[in-house]
Amino acid sequence: MELDLGWLMVIIGLGLLIVEAAQPGFFVAVPGTTLIVLGVVTLLIPEVAQDYAPAIIVITALVSSIITITFYRKIAPGQKPQTTSMDILGGKKGVVIKTVHPGSISGKIEIENRVWSATSDSVIEEGKKVIVVSSEGVHVRVKEEM
Repeated sequence: MELDLGWLMVIIGLGLLIVEAAQPGFFVAVPGTTLIVLGVVTLLIPEVAQDYAPAIIVITALVSSIITITFYRKIAPGQKPQTTSMDILGGKKGVVIKTVHPGSISGKIEIENRVWSATSDSVIEEGKKVIVVSSEGVHVRVKEEM
């Protein structure tokens, strides 16, 4: 049994779309869509496919790229990068893992599984819970949680 080239392109294209559905972000949706369109045109209008295959490939690839990129942007919008600033750390709660001393950044606190150098207006012992008052460069100013 001989498999027509048009059907082969459609089958491979569907296979690529299935791979994309199973592993989003693999970026085989565009070639999959292009193969399906070219395969269908080859099956239905073989003389057009033979004469205009490069144009069909380029146009289909461009259109499916735009649609794919738009779709992925909607389902996974870009995230603002986090920075070490008052916007991110201010008001967060943590635990002292190395005693915090006033006027020194040798103290260490843990906030959300991250360790930060810390200072305070008073001595805060290990194990105490703290709240971030502000961030200053790469260290934070904290106060003991009451």
